[in-house]
Amino acid sequence: MTKFNRRECLSFSAATVGGLMSFVSPSNPRPARIRLSLNENPFGPSPLAVEAIKEHLADLNLYTGNELPELIKTIEEREGIESNQIVLGEVLDVFGLYLSADGGPGGEFIYSEPGYTALVSAIAPAGGVAVSVPLDDRLENDLPAIARSIGPRTRAVYLINPHNPTGTVSEAARFREFVRGLSERALVIVDEAYLEFARDFESRTLATLVRSGAQVAVFRTFSKFFGLASLALGYILAPAPLAASLKKFGMDAFYGLNRLSLVGANASLKDTNYLGAVREKVAAERDAWHDLFRRLQVRFSDSHGNFVFFDSGRPHQTAAAALAAEGIDIGRAFPPLDNWVRISIGSPEHNAIARHSVAKLLRP
Repeated sequence: MTKFNRRECLSFSAATVGGLMSFVSPSNPRPARIRLSLNENPFGPSPLAVEAIKEHLADLNLYTGNELPELIKTIEEREGIESNQIVLGEVLDVFGLYLSADGGPGGEFIYSEPGYTALVSAIAPAGGVAVSVPLDDRLENDLPAIARSIGPRTRAVYLINPHNPTGTVSEAARFREFVRGLSERALVIVDEAYLEFARDFESRTLATLVRSGAQVAVFRTFSKFFGLASLALGYILAPAPLAASLKKFGMDAFYGLNRLSLVGANASLKDTNYLGAVREKVAAERDAWHDLFRRLQVRFSDSHGNFVFFDSGRPHQTAAAALAAEGIDIGRAFPPLDNWVRISIGSPEHNAIARHSVAKLLRP
Protein backbone atom coordinates (compact mmCIF):
# COMPACT_ATOMS: atom_id res chain seq x y z
CA MET A 1 0.00 0.00 0.00
CA THR A 2 1.33 3.46 -0.90
CA LYS A 3 2.51 5.49 2.09
CA PHE A 4 2.15 9.22 2.40
CA ASN A 5 4.88 11.76 3.16
CA ARG A 6 3.22 13.95 5.79
CA ARG A 7 5.66 16.89 5.37
CA GLU A 8 4.43 17.96 8.76
CA CYS A 9 6.40 18.44 11.94
CA LEU A 10 4.88 21.56 13.43
CA SER A 11 6.41 23.46 16.33
CA PHE A 12 6.03 27.04 17.31
CA SER A 13 9.49 28.31 16.46
CA ALA A 14 9.79 30.91 13.76
CA ALA A 15 11.84 28.48 11.70
CA THR A 16 9.10 25.87 11.67
CA VAL A 17 6.39 28.39 10.86
CA GLY A 18 8.56 29.55 8.00
CA GLY A 19 8.87 25.94 6.86
CA LEU A 20 5.12 25.51 6.84
CA MET A 21 4.70 28.69 4.82
CA SER A 22 7.24 27.51 2.26
CA PHE A 23 4.29 25.94 0.51
CA VAL A 24 3.47 29.54 -0.50
CA SER A 25 6.00 31.08 -2.87
CA PRO A 26 5.98 33.10 -6.11
CA SER A 27 5.85 29.83 -8.03
CA ASN A 28 3.25 28.35 -5.66
CA PRO A 29 1.12 31.29 -4.46
CA ARG A 30 -1.46 31.11 -1.68
CA PRO A 31 -4.85 30.22 -3.21
CA ALA A 32 -7.43 33.04 -3.20
CA ARG A 33 -9.66 30.88 -0.99
CA ILE A 34 -9.20 27.45 0.54
CA ARG A 35 -12.49 25.58 0.99
CA LEU A 36 -12.27 23.28 3.99
CA SER A 37 -15.98 23.16 4.80
CA LEU A 38 -17.70 20.36 2.88
CA ASN A 39 -15.67 17.26 3.80
CA GLU A 40 -14.68 16.61 0.21
CA ASN A 41 -11.90 14.17 -0.70
CA PRO A 42 -8.97 16.44 -1.63
CA PHE A 43 -7.17 13.66 -3.48
CA GLY A 44 -9.93 13.20 -6.02
CA PRO A 45 -11.54 10.11 -7.49
CA SER A 46 -9.79 6.93 -8.55
CA PRO A 47 -8.01 7.19 -11.93
CA LEU A 48 -9.98 4.10 -12.94
CA ALA A 49 -13.21 5.97 -12.16
CA VAL A 50 -12.12 8.94 -14.27
CA GLU A 51 -11.33 6.65 -17.20
CA ALA A 52 -14.65 4.84 -16.89
CA ILE A 53 -16.52 8.15 -16.87
CA LYS A 54 -14.65 9.38 -19.95
CA GLU A 55 -15.54 6.21 -21.82
CA HIS A 56 -19.26 6.83 -21.26
CA LEU A 57 -19.42 10.54 -22.06
CA ALA A 58 -20.59 9.86 -25.61
CA ASP A 59 -23.59 7.89 -24.31
CA LEU A 60 -25.32 10.66 -22.40
CA ASN A 61 -28.30 10.43 -24.76
CA LEU A 62 -29.02 6.91 -23.48
CA TYR A 63 -30.75 5.87 -20.29
CA THR A 64 -28.88 3.70 -17.83
CA GLY A 65 -28.56 0.08 -18.95
CA ASN A 66 -26.19 -2.65 -17.82
CA GLU A 67 -24.30 -0.17 -15.66
CA LEU A 68 -26.93 -0.58 -12.94
CA PRO A 69 -26.82 -4.39 -12.50
CA GLU A 70 -23.03 -4.33 -12.89
CA LEU A 71 -22.65 -1.94 -9.94
CA ILE A 72 -25.15 -3.93 -7.89
CA LYS A 73 -23.10 -7.07 -8.51
CA THR A 74 -19.89 -5.34 -7.41
CA ILE A 75 -21.57 -4.10 -4.21
CA GLU A 76 -23.01 -7.57 -3.63
CA GLU A 77 -19.53 -9.09 -3.77
CA ARG A 78 -17.99 -6.35 -1.66
CA GLU A 79 -20.61 -6.44 1.09
CA GLY A 80 -21.41 -10.15 0.99
CA ILE A 81 -25.10 -9.33 0.77
CA GLU A 82 -27.93 -10.28 -1.60
CA SER A 83 -28.86 -7.85 -4.39
CA ASN A 84 -32.44 -7.59 -3.10
CA GLN A 85 -31.04 -5.88 0.01
CA ILE A 86 -29.25 -3.13 -1.92
CA VAL A 87 -30.97 0.15 -2.79
CA LEU A 88 -28.99 2.63 -4.88
CA GLY A 89 -29.25 6.39 -4.61
CA GLU A 90 -28.13 9.37 -2.52
CA VAL A 91 -31.47 9.13 -0.75
CA LEU A 92 -31.20 9.84 2.98
CA ASP A 93 -33.81 12.59 2.78
CA VAL A 94 -36.21 10.49 0.70
CA PHE A 95 -35.61 7.57 3.08
CA GLY A 96 -36.58 9.77 6.03
CA LEU A 97 -39.72 11.00 4.30
CA TYR A 98 -40.73 7.44 3.42
CA LEU A 99 -40.27 6.16 6.97
CA SER A 100 -42.20 9.11 8.37
CA ALA A 101 -45.10 8.64 5.97
CA ASP A 102 -45.21 4.88 6.42
CA GLY A 103 -47.26 4.37 9.55
CA GLY A 104 -48.76 7.83 9.67
CA PRO A 105 -47.90 11.04 11.52
CA GLY A 106 -46.46 11.09 15.00
CA GLY A 107 -43.61 8.65 14.50
CA GLU A 108 -40.48 9.60 16.43
CA PHE A 109 -36.95 9.60 15.00
CA ILE A 110 -34.09 9.60 17.48
CA TYR A 111 -30.75 11.16 16.54
CA SER A 112 -27.66 12.69 18.16
CA GLU A 113 -27.25 16.45 18.44
CA PRO A 114 -25.38 18.21 17.01
CA GLY A 115 -25.29 16.10 13.90
CA TYR A 116 -25.96 15.75 10.20
CA THR A 117 -29.73 16.01 9.88
CA ALA A 118 -30.64 15.28 6.24
CA LEU A 119 -32.72 12.26 7.24
CA VAL A 120 -34.44 13.71 10.30
CA SER A 121 -35.05 17.08 8.63
CA ALA A 122 -37.07 15.29 5.93
CA ILE A 123 -39.62 13.77 8.30
CA ALA A 124 -41.62 16.89 9.14
CA PRO A 125 -43.84 17.05 6.00
CA ALA A 126 -45.28 13.62 6.86
CA GLY A 127 -45.74 14.46 10.53
CA GLY A 128 -42.60 12.86 11.88
CA VAL A 129 -41.17 14.04 15.20
CA ALA A 130 -37.42 14.50 15.71
CA VAL A 131 -36.08 13.49 19.14
CA SER A 132 -32.55 14.75 19.76
CA VAL A 133 -30.11 13.22 22.24
CA PRO A 134 -27.00 15.26 23.19
CA LEU A 135 -23.59 13.72 22.58
CA ASP A 136 -21.77 12.39 25.63
CA ASP A 137 -18.75 14.07 27.23
CA ARG A 138 -16.45 12.35 24.71
CA LEU A 139 -18.53 13.84 21.87
CA GLU A 140 -19.66 10.36 20.89
CA ASN A 141 -23.18 9.03 20.39
CA ASP A 142 -24.56 8.67 23.94
CA LEU A 143 -25.68 5.06 23.61
CA PRO A 144 -27.35 4.65 27.04
CA ALA A 145 -29.29 7.90 26.60
CA ILE A 146 -30.38 6.87 23.10
CA ALA A 147 -31.63 3.54 24.44
CA ARG A 148 -33.61 5.35 27.14
CA SER A 149 -35.22 7.59 24.51
CA ILE A 150 -36.92 4.73 22.67
CA GLY A 151 -40.66 4.57 23.27
CA PRO A 152 -43.83 3.21 21.71
CA ARG A 153 -43.83 5.89 19.00
CA THR A 154 -40.21 5.38 17.92
CA ARG A 155 -40.11 4.80 14.17
CA ALA A 156 -36.33 4.67 13.76
CA VAL A 157 -33.00 5.53 15.39
CA TYR A 158 -30.48 7.36 13.19
CA LEU A 159 -26.81 6.98 14.15
CA ILE A 160 -23.81 8.39 12.30
CA ASN A 161 -20.55 6.46 12.77
CA PRO A 162 -18.07 8.19 12.56
CA HIS A 163 -20.25 11.01 13.81
CA ASN A 164 -20.50 14.28 11.92
CA PRO A 165 -19.28 16.88 12.97
CA THR A 166 -17.11 15.24 15.66
CA GLY A 167 -15.67 12.32 13.69
CA THR A 168 -15.88 10.12 16.79
CA VAL A 169 -16.64 6.41 16.70
CA SER A 170 -18.04 4.19 19.41
CA GLU A 171 -15.91 1.24 20.55
CA ALA A 172 -16.48 -1.36 17.82
CA ALA A 173 -17.68 -4.41 19.76
CA ARG A 174 -19.81 -2.36 22.14
CA PHE A 175 -21.42 -0.44 19.27
CA ARG A 176 -22.20 -3.61 17.35
CA GLU A 177 -23.88 -5.23 20.34
CA PHE A 178 -25.73 -2.04 21.20
CA VAL A 179 -27.17 -1.72 17.68
CA ARG A 180 -28.03 -5.42 17.61
CA GLY A 181 -30.02 -5.06 20.83
CA LEU A 182 -31.60 -1.77 19.79
CA SER A 183 -32.76 -3.28 16.50
CA GLU A 184 -35.04 -5.62 18.44
CA ARG A 185 -37.00 -2.53 19.53
CA ALA A 186 -36.85 -0.27 16.44
CA LEU A 187 -35.27 0.10 13.03
CA VAL A 188 -31.69 1.37 13.39
CA ILE A 189 -30.18 3.35 10.52
CA VAL A 190 -26.39 3.58 10.65
CA ASP A 191 -24.86 6.23 8.41
CA GLU A 192 -21.32 5.12 7.53
CA ALA A 193 -20.62 7.96 5.08
CA TYR A 194 -17.16 8.53 6.62
CA LEU A 195 -16.30 5.10 7.96
CA GLU A 196 -14.06 4.19 5.03
CA PHE A 197 -11.64 6.93 6.10
CA ALA A 198 -11.01 4.93 9.29
CA ARG A 199 -8.02 2.62 9.19
CA ASP A 200 -10.06 -0.14 10.83
CA PHE A 201 -13.11 0.19 8.57
CA GLU A 202 -13.49 -3.56 8.06
CA SER A 203 -13.87 -4.29 11.77
CA ARG A 204 -16.26 -1.39 12.38
CA THR A 205 -18.84 -1.63 9.62
CA LEU A 206 -22.27 -2.89 10.68
CA ALA A 207 -23.05 -4.43 7.30
CA THR A 208 -22.58 -7.70 9.20
CA LEU A 209 -25.80 -7.01 11.10
CA VAL A 210 -27.73 -6.48 7.88
CA ARG A 211 -26.39 -9.79 6.60
CA SER A 212 -27.50 -11.53 9.79
CA GLY A 213 -31.10 -10.36 9.36
CA ALA A 214 -31.20 -7.66 12.06
CA GLN A 215 -33.56 -4.71 11.68
CA VAL A 216 -30.63 -2.51 10.66
CA ALA A 217 -30.02 -0.39 7.57
CA VAL A 218 -26.52 0.84 6.65
CA PHE A 219 -25.97 3.84 4.39
CA ARG A 220 -22.85 4.54 2.32
CA THR A 221 -22.01 7.28 -0.15
CA PHE A 222 -19.57 7.67 -3.03
CA SER A 223 -19.44 11.45 -2.46
CA LYS A 224 -16.86 11.42 0.34
CA PHE A 225 -14.20 8.71 0.49
CA PHE A 226 -14.55 7.84 -3.21
CA GLY A 227 -14.28 11.46 -4.35
CA LEU A 228 -17.41 11.56 -6.53
CA ALA A 229 -19.23 14.43 -4.79
CA SER A 230 -20.41 16.04 -8.03
CA LEU A 231 -21.90 12.72 -9.23
CA ALA A 232 -23.91 12.15 -6.05
CA LEU A 233 -24.59 8.46 -5.48
CA GLY A 234 -24.88 6.23 -2.46
CA TYR A 235 -26.55 3.03 -1.40
CA ILE A 236 -28.50 1.51 1.45
CA LEU A 237 -28.06 -2.02 2.75
CA ALA A 238 -31.38 -2.99 4.31
CA PRO A 239 -33.56 -5.90 5.36
CA ALA A 240 -35.14 -7.39 2.22
CA PRO A 241 -38.75 -6.31 3.01
CA LEU A 242 -37.65 -2.72 3.67
CA ALA A 243 -35.51 -2.65 0.53
CA ALA A 244 -38.46 -3.91 -1.54
CA SER A 245 -40.69 -1.18 -0.10
CA LEU A 246 -38.12 1.51 -0.84
CA LYS A 247 -37.86 0.36 -4.45
CA LYS A 248 -41.64 0.33 -4.75
CA PHE A 249 -41.59 3.90 -3.41
CA GLY A 250 -39.46 4.87 -6.41
CA MET A 251 -35.88 4.60 -5.17
CA ASP A 252 -33.33 2.72 -7.25
CA ALA A 253 -35.25 3.23 -10.54
CA PHE A 254 -32.93 3.05 -13.55
CA TYR A 255 -34.24 6.29 -15.08
CA GLY A 256 -33.37 8.24 -11.92
CA LEU A 257 -29.75 7.14 -11.78
CA ASN A 258 -26.85 8.84 -13.54
CA ARG A 259 -24.89 6.42 -15.70
CA LEU A 260 -21.65 8.37 -15.10
CA SER A 261 -22.17 7.98 -11.36
CA LEU A 262 -22.76 4.25 -11.78
CA VAL A 263 -19.67 3.54 -13.88
CA GLY A 264 -17.51 5.82 -11.73
CA ALA A 265 -18.68 4.12 -8.55
CA ASN A 266 -18.16 0.64 -9.98
CA ALA A 267 -14.61 1.43 -11.09
CA SER A 268 -13.85 3.07 -7.72
CA LEU A 269 -14.81 -0.02 -5.75
CA LYS A 270 -12.37 -2.07 -7.78
CA ASP A 271 -9.40 0.27 -7.33
CA THR A 272 -8.38 -0.98 -3.90
CA ASN A 273 -4.75 0.18 -4.13
CA TYR A 274 -5.74 3.78 -4.79
CA LEU A 275 -8.36 3.77 -2.06
CA GLY A 276 -5.89 2.35 0.44
CA ALA A 277 -3.44 5.13 -0.41
CA VAL A 278 -6.13 7.78 0.04
CA ARG A 279 -7.04 6.37 3.45
CA GLU A 280 -3.40 6.61 4.58
CA LYS A 281 -2.94 10.13 3.20
CA VAL A 282 -6.04 11.42 4.98
CA ALA A 283 -5.05 9.64 8.20
CA ALA A 284 -1.58 11.20 8.11
CA GLU A 285 -3.04 14.68 7.68
CA ARG A 286 -5.59 14.03 10.41
CA ASP A 287 -2.79 12.95 12.75
CA ALA A 288 -0.91 16.16 11.99
CA TRP A 289 -3.95 18.22 12.96
CA HIS A 290 -4.36 16.29 16.19
CA ASP A 291 -0.66 16.78 16.98
CA LEU A 292 -1.18 20.53 16.57
CA PHE A 293 -4.11 20.54 18.97
CA ARG A 294 -2.11 18.60 21.55
CA ARG A 295 0.75 21.08 21.37
CA LEU A 296 -1.66 23.97 21.74
CA GLN A 297 -3.42 22.15 24.60
CA VAL A 298 -6.74 22.63 22.85
CA ARG A 299 -9.67 20.27 23.40
CA PHE A 300 -10.51 18.28 20.28
CA SER A 301 -12.52 15.21 19.36
CA ASP A 302 -10.92 11.91 18.39
CA SER A 303 -11.91 12.11 14.73
CA HIS A 304 -11.78 9.09 12.42
CA GLY A 305 -13.22 10.95 9.42
CA ASN A 306 -11.75 13.34 6.86
CA PHE A 307 -12.27 16.35 9.12
CA VAL A 308 -11.23 17.55 12.56
CA PHE A 309 -13.27 19.19 15.31
CA PHE A 310 -11.83 21.40 18.07
CA ASP A 311 -12.74 23.99 20.69
CA SER A 312 -11.60 27.37 19.39
CA GLY A 313 -12.25 29.08 22.74
CA ARG A 314 -14.34 31.78 21.07
CA PRO A 315 -17.71 31.99 19.29
CA HIS A 316 -17.73 30.10 16.01
CA GLN A 317 -18.60 33.26 14.14
CA THR A 318 -15.47 34.97 15.46
CA ALA A 319 -13.22 32.02 14.60
CA ALA A 320 -14.76 31.64 11.14
CA ALA A 321 -14.30 35.35 10.39
CA ALA A 322 -10.66 35.27 11.48
CA LEU A 323 -9.92 32.26 9.29
CA ALA A 324 -11.90 33.74 6.38
CA ALA A 325 -9.64 36.78 6.58
CA GLU A 326 -6.78 34.33 6.00
CA GLY A 327 -8.61 32.89 2.98
CA ILE A 328 -9.87 29.72 4.70
CA ASP A 329 -13.56 28.73 4.59
CA ILE A 330 -14.54 26.45 7.48
CA GLY A 331 -18.30 26.37 6.97
CA ARG A 332 -21.12 26.46 9.50
CA ALA A 333 -21.45 26.22 13.27
CA PHE A 334 -22.85 23.22 15.16
CA PRO A 335 -24.96 24.43 18.10
CA PRO A 336 -24.98 23.88 20.99
CA LEU A 337 -21.19 23.44 20.64
CA ASP A 338 -20.96 27.11 19.79
CA ASN A 339 -17.19 27.50 20.25
CA TRP A 340 -16.26 24.39 18.31
CA VAL A 341 -14.96 24.42 14.74
CA ARG A 342 -14.99 21.67 12.11
CA ILE A 343 -12.30 21.82 9.43
CA SER A 344 -12.28 19.43 6.49
CA ILE A 345 -8.96 17.83 5.63
CA GLY A 346 -7.68 19.30 2.38
CA SER A 347 -4.57 18.79 0.32
CA PRO A 348 -1.22 18.73 2.17
CA GLU A 349 -0.47 22.26 0.94
CA HIS A 350 -3.84 23.61 2.03
CA ASN A 351 -3.61 21.87 5.38
CA ALA A 352 -0.20 23.38 6.08
CA ILE A 353 -1.56 26.87 5.39
CA ALA A 354 -4.67 26.19 7.46
CA ARG A 355 -2.70 24.81 10.41
CA HIS A 356 -0.52 27.92 10.41
CA SER A 357 -3.63 30.13 10.47
CA VAL A 358 -5.29 28.05 13.20
CA ALA A 359 -2.11 28.20 15.31
CA LYS A 360 -2.21 32.00 15.05
CA LEU A 361 -5.88 32.00 16.03
CA LEU A 362 -5.42 29.73 19.05
CA ARG A 363 -2.23 31.13 20.56
CA PRO A 364 -2.83 32.87 23.92
